[in-house]
Amino acid sequence: MSDPILALRAAIQARLEADPGLTALIGPARIHDEAPRGASGTYIVHGEVEARDWSTGSDSGCEQEFGLTVWAGESGSSRLALEAAARIVALLDGAGLTLSGHRLVNLRWRSHRLARDAATGLASVAIRFRAVTEAP
Repeated sequence: MSDPILALRAAIQARLEADPGLTALIGPARIHDEAPRGASGTYIVHGEVEARDWSTGSDSGCEQEFGLTVWAGESGSSRLALEAAARIVALLDGAGLTLSGHRLVNLRWRSHRLARDAATGLASVAIRFRAVTEAP
C-alpha cells in the first residue's frame, strides 16, 4: 500500500499545477516540496504534515493536518501572497481529488496566517488543511 501522505501530496500538487488562475498569479513550476535555494518571485512550498490513525473497525484510514506556504518573493507583496492563498483554498477546500492507492473522504481548509519574515522582510501566508483518507 502507498503512503497516504505522499498520495495526498501528489494529488494536491497536480491540482494546483493544473490551474491556470494560480499559474497566472505565481507563474509555472512554482510549487515545491521544499524551498528552493536562491528562489525569487512568488512560490508555494509543501509544509508540515501530522498524520493520525483514523481507522474504523472495518476500514484503514488516516487523518492528516497539513500546510502549504505561499512566499511572496522579493517584491514582499502580501497582497499577492494572499491572492494566491485564496486561490489555493478555492481549489482545495472540499475538493474531490483522486489519490493513488487511497480514497479521499474529505479535505477542508482550517486556517491561514499572514506573516512577514523578520530577517528578510518577505511576506508569507501559511495555509492549514485537514484531510481524511481511507485505503480502498
